[in-house]
Amino acid sequence: MIVDRDEEVCLEARRHGIVLARPLFWAVILGGVGGVGATLPWPFSAVGSAIVALGAFVALRAVWKWERTRVVVTTDKVFVVAGTWRRRAQAVRLAAVEAVELEQSFAGQLLGYGTLVVGPLALDHIPKPKRVYRLVDRLAG
Repeated sequence: MIVDRDEEVCLEARRHGIVLARPLFWAVILGGVGGVGATLPWPFSAVGSAIVALGAFVALRAVWKWERTRVVVTTDKVFVVAGTWRRRAQAVRLAAVEAVELEQSFAGQLLGYGTLVVGPLALDHIPKPKRVYRLVDRLAG
């Protein structure tokens, strides 16, 4: 992580699990279609098996990306770190933040996720966004 010695980590979290809904839906669809195709005679069985493998790849990739993405709030900055082999970080120093915004759709309100806008950085699908908003607002203030 990118935390200086004089900083304290106040929050470290993954994005809300809702980000997995769409890719896992498609993985299940691909698995079902591929499973039906795999029961058919050659050459359809080979195509069906390949579609099942594609569904598994879609699911694995989505879960891996979700697992490797972190939202971190320290006493000095807010940042998102993503990636495995090529780590990428986007950060905003809290001293430079003039406004903190919270956006929640109706589904987000029901399921407990939202988008937090901290200066130029938009953190989407944040779990417990009101709690994170209050924390960032307090630290930035």
